Amino acid sequence: MDRQAIEPEAARGPVRPMGIAATLVANLLVFVVVGYAAALNALDPDSYYLSVQEDEYLEWATFWAFLVAAGGFVAAARGQRRATGALPWFLFGVGLFCLFVALEEISWGQRLLGYRPPSYFLAHNYQQEFNIHNVVQGTLRKLALKSVILGYGVLLPLAGLVPAMGQLISRLAVVPPPPQLIPAFLAAFFTYQVYPWRFSGELVELMLGLGFLFCALEGIRSFRQDGAAAEKLMRRLGPLVVAWLAVIGLGVGQAGLTRMQRAAHPESVAAARAETQALKQDFVAMARRNGGHPATACGLHKRVYTFVQHYDKDYLRRGSFVGLTAQGLPQERAAFFIDPWNSPYWVRHRCAQKDRARRIFVYSFGPNRRRDSSRWEILGDDIGTVILEEGRVPRERAQR
Repeated sequence: MDRQAIEPEAARGPVRPMGIAATLVANLLVFVVVGYAAALNALDPDSYYLSVQEDEYLEWATFWAFLVAAGGFVAAARGQRRATGALPWFLFGVGLFCLFVALEEISWGQRLLGYRPPSYFLAHNYQQEFNIHNVVQGTLRKLALKSVILGYGVLLPLAGLVPAMGQLISRLAVVPPPPQLIPAFLAAFFTYQVYPWRFSGELVELMLGLGFLFCALEGIRSFRQDGAAAEKLMRRLGPLVVAWLAVIGLGVGQAGLTRMQRAAHPESVAAARAETQALKQDFVAMARRNGGHPATACGLHKRVYTFVQHYDKDYLRRGSFVGLTAQGLPQERAAFFIDPWNSPYWVRHRCAQKDRARRIFVYSFGPNRRRDSSRWEILGDDIGTVILEEGRVPRERAQR
């Protein structure tokens, strides 16, 4: 019997239609991310600022989207192997890529577990985290993200629609994304290109993760032997909606779990308080050397190590904070301005022209290793100290 007669339709070509309803729902579920961000930023900027922070629900939803997508692509690769006999190198490779992105998103568990990354990442990663993508130059990193969005999500499915290219792609065992998902990938690309709000990159990462997740689901569907049953299941849109709800739900749940304060050793809390006081002394001393003017400027919000590197403030390397090494502060923490929980110390300088207010403070994320403070106040279990305060400082609601 002719093998082509018994193989599923997906085995004979790289592209298989999703159906109108599934197409609309899949794209809508990606567009919802942008719509939600636009509404939240307009109605409650503080909540928007909170949502795009590290270890918040958007980041965790992105992690789960890529992680579930990785498993989906591996399942699709197995289905391709059974259906066609071809080596499913492409789907398996995309699955590994999604797994890599998922782990990069959470810095390979650094903030979750609280371990100190190797010195190379403390020195060359501007976030001082254990991940590779933030070591790469910003221009190359942006180019790589745009290339993935357009190359995988737009150009590859369009190539599959061209008969000659489609046949070549099929022979190479490459499975392109459904062309019906091109609007979702284009939405991610244009959001990144326009960057309508601060931290729009976090939204793009979630949109891209959802795009890969829906592609994985389509890959599983395409290589199922019981095509009729799979088609019936997809008409109910169950997999798409369930996957979206699962990813968002896991993101919200994981963020809630990380909000639960981890055990705070009194010695570490006391050390952080002493270290932020030492940093305050250093910044005050720099101001005196600068004729009484702060060494920082309105709007500054940086990791102390980044501040030292970017503005060539080598004085901090010889100040009171580094001097704490004589009292037991580990040399590596002193060199990279790391707190007892292996997270960076931060310096923030806020100004409000309306009230002529100004506040400068240094702080640590504290035992839970995540930012609880607002733009004006040290909140939650964050540990810090105010360096300078002038005028009537605006009071913001707690962000946790």
